[in-house]
Amino acid sequence: MKTVNFISYLQNLGVKLWIEQEQLECYAPKGVMSAELKPNLVERKTEILEFLREVQITQKSVASSIQSISREQVISLSYAQQRLWFIEKMALSSNAYNMPLTLHLVGKLDYVALQTSINQIIARHETLRTTFSEINGTPVQIIQPPFELELPIIDLTGLTPSEATTKLQQLLQQENELSFNLEVDPPIRAQLFQLGTTEHILQITLHHIASDGWSLTVLPKELSAIYTATLADQSSPLPPLPIQYADFAVWQKNYLQGETLSSQLNYWKQKLLDLPQLQLPTDHPRPPVQTFNGAGIPINIPAALTSKVKQLTQKQGTTLFITLLAVFKVLLSRYSGQQSIAVGTPIANRNRREIEGLIGFFVNSLVMYTDLGGDPSFTEVLNRVKQTALEAYSHQDIPFEKLVEELQPERALSQNPLFQVVFAVQQEEILKPSFSLPNLEVGWYEGAGAEMTVRMDLELHLWPVGEEIKGFCAYNTDLFEAETITRMLSHYENLLSAAVETTERPISQLPLMTQPELDQILVEWNNTKTNYPDDKCIHQLFEDRVEKTPDAVAVVFEQQKLTYSELNSKANQLAHYLQKLGVVPETLVGICVDRSVEMVVGLLAILKAGGAYVPLDPNYPQERLEYMFADSG
Repeated sequence: MKTVNFISYLQNLGVKLWIEQEQLECYAPKGVMSAELKPNLVERKTEILEFLREVQITQKSVASSIQSISREQVISLSYAQQRLWFIEKMALSSNAYNMPLTLHLVGKLDYVALQTSINQIIARHETLRTTFSEINGTPVQIIQPPFELELPIIDLTGLTPSEATTKLQQLLQQENELSFNLEVDPPIRAQLFQLGTTEHILQITLHHIASDGWSLTVLPKELSAIYTATLADQSSPLPPLPIQYADFAVWQKNYLQGETLSSQLNYWKQKLLDLPQLQLPTDHPRPPVQTFNGAGIPINIPAALTSKVKQLTQKQGTTLFITLLAVFKVLLSRYSGQQSIAVGTPIANRNRREIEGLIGFFVNSLVMYTDLGGDPSFTEVLNRVKQTALEAYSHQDIPFEKLVEELQPERALSQNPLFQVVFAVQQEEILKPSFSLPNLEVGWYEGAGAEMTVRMDLELHLWPVGEEIKGFCAYNTDLFEAETITRMLSHYENLLSAAVETTERPISQLPLMTQPELDQILVEWNNTKTNYPDDKCIHQLFEDRVEKTPDAVAVVFEQQKLTYSELNSKANQLAHYLQKLGVVPETLVGICVDRSVEMVVGLLAILKAGGAYVPLDPNYPQERLEYMFADSG
């Protein structure tokens, strides 16, 4: 049976096929995927995937093909580049959009061939030799002629292994923190660290305005091909690029107009209208201007749980991405107390053949919005998230930047618009280079520290590795402490385990905390049996604690903190004032305030003045408060 006939047969059975993150995915109604049909589908996976790609490409070509433009004309920026240019001009990002590519090379390295190869790649890709400017307030690309990029060698061979590692970490961090001047600098830098006669670290740093995650796989593969040819004294085996990034940028602006734009935009306007911001509890107040200081915490989902996750995924006719995202959304809902959960997820946006081999900023962000209202079962959550994903992927052509421009959500310098949390499931091959260099063992350098730049509040990245699922959570260190993120990842794993075991259980009943956490809260922290001196009052016991630990934190409310010394000082001032008003021992003093630091100050002050406090809830009806006033004398 021909591929097209087989796909038509599947569609008649109600089977849906689509491409998600470059992988073939399918959904089949219950009972359709028989023992005979499934292996047939698996066997024909490659040809089906190729057929669907051809359909996508044909549809795109029919709609509009990308043509090479004259380099004499003014070249506009793509929508994605425009946003980064604006951020750079506002000096909001510093080094947040640096993209380092760090390779560990062991063996015989030819420095001249390496430098030649890098410069051939720069000559091949215009985006790596593009600077940016403005004409009458409009940002434009300025493509520079090919140039020779310097590849400085930093010699660390004179240091001990320990010293060399420390120095290397320091220098790599310095490079990561060095900003680009996009009006002057090409968006690429490179340097080579020599650790020994046969050991080197190559660091190539790109600016995101000229690169993305896909580009970081294109560049080393081309480096491998050109380096290999250079060593053999041959010319580059790479075919000429059909178009350049500038051609795409101009095409994008022309393509996203009229019906093409409105059909995509109408969906998103309806989906994201009045989208609430996710309100995760943070350890620190959000800075008035967004920061990019970050770190990462690893997560490792063991093989036994991974197996159950994959079994559930197969049973429900969904994907690993959908299952893991659904649990993550439940986690965010439990942490925030919100039912409307929006999460961003990156897509390669390389669904046209002519741009697959380009280095450039193509990646797009999709807003995965799901309503978890009604306390649904996890099975229902899976169905909702699956529907969300299918709709989002079918409306993925509109750039995130254009979406923000059209929706005009409430903007703030302190955070990203529409979503502040990212979720992604990567492919296993990102863990190891899928290319080689002659006479060299090549690997990603893993010696960098935990510090990193982050552009979101939280980013959870997962990928399958053998029988397990590994990953890390990148987080903004100006918002969260490492302990909080570690606990959150533990809760994610707990939810994942509970969800796959009890899929019909309401999500509010899925256990979040570990047993040790429950024991601590219910038993350890509730062990209030303490023998206090019989001859001292509460405020006197408090003053004893002030003498012992004056600088320890005594009270915390939202973003306010007071030490024992500060709390005691404020309570003493108020106590003296109350005594001047006539408060003497056994005087009843009403206190009618909301929960706050001031309430604690008031309670202590009343006790210090010799009185007894009468708590009054300001939310009570006026008649109730008046009765309590009268009853307490």
